[in-house]
Amino acid sequence: MKILFQGDSVTDCGRASSGGCGYEQGVMGPGYPGLVKSRLTCDRPLDGFEFVNLGISGNRIVDLYARWRADCINHAPDVVSILIGVNDSWHEQYKNGVEVPRAARIFDELLDWTIEKLPAVKFVLLEPFTAGESDNGKLFGAEVRERGAVVKASAERLGPDRAVFVPLQSILDGLCANVPWQHWTGDGVHPTPAFHQAIADAWLRAAAPFLG
Repeated sequence: MKILFQGDSVTDCGRASSGGCGYEQGVMGPGYPGLVKSRLTCDRPLDGFEFVNLGISGNRIVDLYARWRADCINHAPDVVSILIGVNDSWHEQYKNGVEVPRAARIFDELLDWTIEKLPAVKFVLLEPFTAGESDNGKLFGAEVRERGAVVKASAERLGPDRAVFVPLQSILDGLCANVPWQHWTGDGVHPTPAFHQAIADAWLRAAAPFLG
C-alpha cells in the first residue's frame, strides 16, 4: 500500500533537509507524515507500506493543482492525504490568495480527477487550522475555518468508503483550551512537535479503515 502526503509547509516540515543518523535523507521530514510512517512501520513492519511526502512549503490549492498529475496521479497511490488551505488565506496579505469559492471548486476537481485516474483511491482530508488567539489566527483564522468547512463537505460528498475527514481545527481548539496555544504552534499556523504528534495520532485514527 502506497500512502502519499500532499500539502504545504505543515506537511513539508523540512523534509528536503532532514535526515541522517538512521533517518532517510530528504524523504518524510520530522512532522506528522514522518510520525505516521514511524508508527505504522513499527507496529506493522511486514505489511509492505510505502510512503511518499511531496508537501511543499508555501503551496496554495492552485499550486497543488499545477503539479497534481506529476506529484499525485503519476505516483498511483492507494491513499492520498491532503492538508491545504492556510496559504490561500495567508497569501492574500500579498494580494496573491485564492478566495474560498474558487479554492473549493479546485479542491473538488482535484479529488474527482484523482478518482477518474485511480478508481480505487482513498482520501484522508485534513482540516486547515490556526490558533485563534495568535496574531495570524486573528488576522485570517475566520476564513481558514471556512476553508475547513469546504474540506469537510468534500469528504462528506465522497462518502466514508472513499474519504475521511480529520478535524484538526477542533482538535487544536480543544488542546488550546487547556494549554496555551504557543505550546502547539509557534506562530498560530506551524505546529510544534507536540501538535505534529497530535496530528499524526488523529490521522491514524481517521485513516484506520483504509489501512487494512
